[in-house]
Amino acid sequence: MTKKMSISTSKTSLVLFLCQIISALDVPLDSKLLEELSQPPTITQQSPKDYIVDPRENIVIQCEAKGKPPPSFSWTRNGTHFDIDKDAQVTMKPNSGTLVINIMNGGKAEAYEGVYQCTARNERGAAISNNIVVRPSRSPLWTKEKLEPNHVREGDSLVLHCRPPVGLPPPIIFWMDNAFQRLPQSERVSQGLNGDLYFSNVQPEDTREDYICYARFNHTQTIQQKQPISVKVFSMDSLNDTIAANLSDTDIFGAKPVTERQPVLLTPTGSTSTKVELRGNVLLLECIAAGLPTPVIRWIKEGGELPANRTFFENFKKTLKIIDVSEADSGNYKCIARNALGSVHHVISVTVKAAPYWITAPRNLVLSPGEDGTLICRANGNPKPSISWLANGVPIAIAPEDPSRKVDGDTIIFSHVQERSSAVYQCNASNEYGYLLANAFVNVLAEPPRILTPANKLYQVIADSPALLDCAYFGSPKPEIEWFKGVKGSILRGNEYVFHDNGTLEIPVAQKNNAGTYTCVARNELGKIQNEVQLEIKDPTMIIKQPEYKVIQRYGQVSFECIIKHDSTLLPTVTWLKDNDELPDDERFLVGKDNLTIMNVTDKDDGTYTCIVNTTLDSVSASAVLTVVAAPPTPAIIYARPNPPFDLELTGQLERSIDLSWLPGDENNSPITSFVIEFEDALHEPGVWRYQTEVPGSQTTAQLKLSPYVNYAFRVIAVNRIGRSQPSEPSEQYLTKSASPDENPANVQGIGSEPDNLVITWEPLKGFQSNGPGLQYKVSWRQKDVDDEWTSVIVANVSKYIVSGTPTFVPYEVKVQALNDLGYAPEPSEVIGHSGEDLPMVAPGNVQVHVINSTLAKVHWDPVPLKSVRGHLQGYKVYYWKVQSLSRRSRRHVEKKILTFRGNKTFGMLPGLEPYSSYKLNVRVVNGKGEGPASPDKVFKTPEGVPSSPSFLKITNPTLDSLTLEWGSPTHPNGVLTSYTLKFQPINNTHELGPLVEIRIPANESSLILKNLNYSTRYKFYFNAQTSVGSGSQITEEAVTIMDEAGILRPAVGAGKGYSEILFATSPVMHTVRPTFYKVQPLYPRIRNITTAAAETYANISWEYEGPDHANFYVEYGVAGSKEDWKKEIVNGSRSFFVLKGLTPGTAYKVRVGAEGLSGFRSSEDVFETGPAMASRQVDIATQGWFIGLMCAVALLILILLIVCFIRRNKGGKYPVKEKEDAHADPEIQPMKEDDGTFGEYRLFSFVSSAPI
Repeated sequence: MTKKMSISTSKTSLVLFLCQIISALDVPLDSKLLEELSQPPTITQQSPKDYIVDPRENIVIQCEAKGKPPPSFSWTRNGTHFDIDKDAQVTMKPNSGTLVINIMNGGKAEAYEGVYQCTARNERGAAISNNIVVRPSRSPLWTKEKLEPNHVREGDSLVLHCRPPVGLPPPIIFWMDNAFQRLPQSERVSQGLNGDLYFSNVQPEDTREDYICYARFNHTQTIQQKQPISVKVFSMDSLNDTIAANLSDTDIFGAKPVTERQPVLLTPTGSTSTKVELRGNVLLLECIAAGLPTPVIRWIKEGGELPANRTFFENFKKTLKIIDVSEADSGNYKCIARNALGSVHHVISVTVKAAPYWITAPRNLVLSPGEDGTLICRANGNPKPSISWLANGVPIAIAPEDPSRKVDGDTIIFSHVQERSSAVYQCNASNEYGYLLANAFVNVLAEPPRILTPANKLYQVIADSPALLDCAYFGSPKPEIEWFKGVKGSILRGNEYVFHDNGTLEIPVAQKNNAGTYTCVARNELGKIQNEVQLEIKDPTMIIKQPEYKVIQRYGQVSFECIIKHDSTLLPTVTWLKDNDELPDDERFLVGKDNLTIMNVTDKDDGTYTCIVNTTLDSVSASAVLTVVAAPPTPAIIYARPNPPFDLELTGQLERSIDLSWLPGDENNSPITSFVIEFEDALHEPGVWRYQTEVPGSQTTAQLKLSPYVNYAFRVIAVNRIGRSQPSEPSEQYLTKSASPDENPANVQGIGSEPDNLVITWEPLKGFQSNGPGLQYKVSWRQKDVDDEWTSVIVANVSKYIVSGTPTFVPYEVKVQALNDLGYAPEPSEVIGHSGEDLPMVAPGNVQVHVINSTLAKVHWDPVPLKSVRGHLQGYKVYYWKVQSLSRRSRRHVEKKILTFRGNKTFGMLPGLEPYSSYKLNVRVVNGKGEGPASPDKVFKTPEGVPSSPSFLKITNPTLDSLTLEWGSPTHPNGVLTSYTLKFQPINNTHELGPLVEIRIPANESSLILKNLNYSTRYKFYFNAQTSVGSGSQITEEAVTIMDEAGILRPAVGAGKGYSEILFATSPVMHTVRPTFYKVQPLYPRIRNITTAAAETYANISWEYEGPDHANFYVEYGVAGSKEDWKKEIVNGSRSFFVLKGLTPGTAYKVRVGAEGLSGFRSSEDVFETGPAMASRQVDIATQGWFIGLMCAVALLILILLIVCFIRRNKGGKYPVKEKEDAHADPEIQPMKEDDGTFGEYRLFSFVSSAPI
């Protein structure tokens, strides 16, 4: 029953709407007619609703209106009558309602602040203006405040507040310095929407004392200035210098370096915020973040895309700007600030409301006595606006009654109106965000017919062109128009003529026999009138001899012909152009009646010459190219594009086909391969030529298929190997008869844009597909799988229709059928669409997690019921995040990860998990609208895995036979550490490896001392950690025990402040055991791990070298921080150590090691400091008995060694290589063992480990 009532109501509304179209009269804009007809007032000009005025100038409140008789004006102020005669400062302009309030002669603008409304009234009604709120602009001064200097540490964030005075309208804010130069802005420094200046991180160059905020008030053209703000940035270097100046040399000092920080939002604060904007306005969203490095801002819209063509990014992408917002732009907008250390985000929930806007504004209604009509006032908004009516400015409920008037919500229905029914009606649509006010009059007139077209007007047209004969008319009731040819001819009918609603008679293709006198007759019940017009048909203007392409020798003479044929009653004018411009002002150019002659041709005369023939009714043109050559052209075949076809003829005219024939033009030495036929539809697309068909070059006729209701003209283009010809002259026109449409719109779709609507769209038919006038579409729909009838509506030539009030996401059968004035197209096919989606209602249940290994898990869930999806199921999203590491028991910032599984999947794999950790996850279903609710969080834990490598391995305190190892626990233990494994082996100078030794160390240890090692020997260490699952990746390091050199004393402990090492002196030891070695791949040449052991005046420098054998090393050194050149010492042989002598006690030195012949390859720099000078007793050691005895023993021992060496040499006991090495021995440092490239005896070792404190 409800459905039948709705259909009946819609039919009634449709009938009333048609009655309005049929009954309402259009009053022509004829000045003489308008002066004679009575008309209610109409407001033509008024001041804006929110009218802000300059308090220094006179206030002009506009109100202009028209009407017959001319209206009188009155005003209200703040809802009461405003008597302007009692206020000497207020005047009204003559013949106008505009008020002028004299402020410049003593008046105060504040005294006239208020709400004004204008009424224009005559004997037929009263029109009212909007409520005009008049407010003077304000530009108050800045409040005085004491601004403290801002002292900021380098890298920190900073906000300089502007806080401008509240003005009307709000001021424009900008920052400048004392020199009135704008402060530069960037991704790091920028101004916010509130006018504050934001620094994501400050730099030393930000230090200045003239940060000045300016406020510009445009209405009063004034600029206010805030007091300068001082900013001083303390850099780390300046802090260190300040601290150093106040501490002694023995103090440990140093400010922390500038630390990088992950982003933090400066504005807006918190994680979420809301924003309400009005439809049609500009939406501005802002995110400004602090951080180092400077964060980069990115914007996304959750569950959708940012609108294309309306989205802009400003202020270095910190501001998101969307213009012309609509309700569809509501949603959650997320800004993400990110740098290398992390990210932070903020979600802004945007709601778009709408002040009232018109769907159908009421229109003026001109009726005859006894006729019916309607005024319709429809508006929309958010919230939905309320509609109220006024009659002549008075609420309609208390206005004088009119028996012909009935108010039905947003419609006023008029029945059997009389002249006293004339009035002006006001429709007011309002909600909390604004209002709309529209005036529409009902003017009841009784007027006999009048013809406004001048009598005996002469129309001249070219044959085969359309002829339009005017018969502008007016009368009330609306007159009927009839046309006759001749004074006593019969009424004109048939497809040969087109009769327009405005009275115009159209002859689509005027021929000679259409010339003559035409009579227009207008009649209504109050009278009859007629008017005669004359039609003359003229012959078209043609160029029967066109200018031709010319090649002329320089200094010769050339002539172009242009012979024309025209109607004898038309006076043609011939104009010549060169390259589409006027001819040069040169006496060599002679323009004759039918030609153009150029005397004494030069190179600059080369170009295109065009002959243009104009009459008062038509215009034709033809062109030719002139080529100037230096010498007579050699005889050659000239290939060119063909000349255009001509003499086009139409025969065999049928409703859907016609025969076209033509004669080909000259082919210009290149055979014609094809003809292209194009057509023009002068009825729908005049001047636009479209492709029809293409035929072979041997064919000069073609049968062409036609469409109904098209005024065809054809032209032909010839094609050869060189190119296409110019188009032929158009054929005569042929108008096909109208018919009902042959086809229906394509690409019909039904997709809802909101949960309660169905948007039906289609591709409209093109003009020539309409087959006749009055193209419309019948849109039909019904709910699928429900015993329901089709609901249909006929709409104009549009491409969309919205069905409101539908259930959420249900299937609909949809079809769109074309129709015109002659009937319907064939029955269209049906398509299946769906009404709008809504967010899913149910979360997936029975979520289960199966942990596969320490980094991979599989999650299962039960699918949600399809009915609860309320949309197209796109898949499921799994949100999972790490809660804590089970090995550290420390929480960290939760960063959720999302995996999307398309379709109706019920399981998925979670890769990339961290071992030995606790995780949570939930699952959500996703449709086209967005995500549904989350399932309850599911907790699962990953098992242990192998650990990562130890965070570091340091080898310190090298001595003759020991090394100290220190290490850090793995960054990612991935479980409970059970132990560490240390493996090491010696390496000789030829990169051969000695025996591998393995030690297992408890997990709670963090250092180890290896003893009983070989002196001056390189060792390679391999170190890793273990859990119960297995061993992790290892870290490697190399180190060298120091050499044994007689005479080198132990430096003071602690010398060098962290750079020196303790050096022990021992006696030489002989090694005889030769271990087994393994050959390793040589590394790319490099020098690393420089170790320094310094005393008062000397330092032992050792290093590690990897690369080719027999490299020649050198040591460079100098005073640290000095700009003096480096001092260079050559190292004899290929040893990896050297002793620097002659150093100054208590001095910091820089040192580096290089290799000769390796393209200048050298190590990085190291720094050490010699020990302070040590006070000692002045004892003459040469007089000590023990010293004399020791020297004698040493001399005896040296003599014995020399004798042994001499004997072995004579027996051939040395290799040639050894002799060469001895020959280049370092005179300063003698080797402590046989330099035969092998290791000495591998001795037993012991170690001492220490647990971390």
